[in-house]
Amino acid sequence: MKSKIRKIVTFAEETRTEMGKTVNPPTRRAAAAAVIENPFAGRYVDDLTELMEIGEELGALLTERAVAALGIPGPSVESYGKAAAVGENGELEHAAAILHPKLGTPVRKTLGKGAALIPSSKKRGGPGVALDIPLGHKDAAFVRSHFDGMEIRVNDAPRANEILVAIAVTDSGRPLARVGGLTKDQIKGEDGLR
Repeated sequence: MKSKIRKIVTFAEETRTEMGKTVNPPTRRAAAAAVIENPFAGRYVDDLTELMEIGEELGALLTERAVAALGIPGPSVESYGKAAAVGENGELEHAAAILHPKLGTPVRKTLGKGAALIPSSKKRGGPGVALDIPLGHKDAAFVRSHFDGMEIRVNDAPRANEILVAIAVTDSGRPLARVGGLTKDQIKGEDGLR
């Protein structure tokens, strides 16, 4: 394994009521995050291939952990998202190298599909920074009920020379979604949009 992982943290949440109304079945979201050493912290490097390969490793590991936290098979996941925060000695391009070129393939393999782009965010911050992981339906980006996000924090990460990388998955859309648009039973799943 190319990545030097200091710690892995898993988060799971279940919403049972919203504004006094029962959510039935409850909506569930889970995220898995890894705190890794940034091999390029403190210096500019043209070739970010090593971080791209780390992204591929983490795509498989973190997706498997997040899906396990939901306790469902990968193909039953409805939405997904990814995010990374670099410590102060890193640059946003380090987060982009992990998240974009290769991370998505193992995510989709674990989930059995994933025609839509995986929503992402990246930022720079210190220990305990909030990491907002955007969420969208895995097969159809236009499903408004699945436009969502999950916030996580790791109290001691990222340190200056680290990167915090996370993947989130859900078993449903937002609790009590009602803003219209394409519904999940209307998904064709061919172009990643509808």
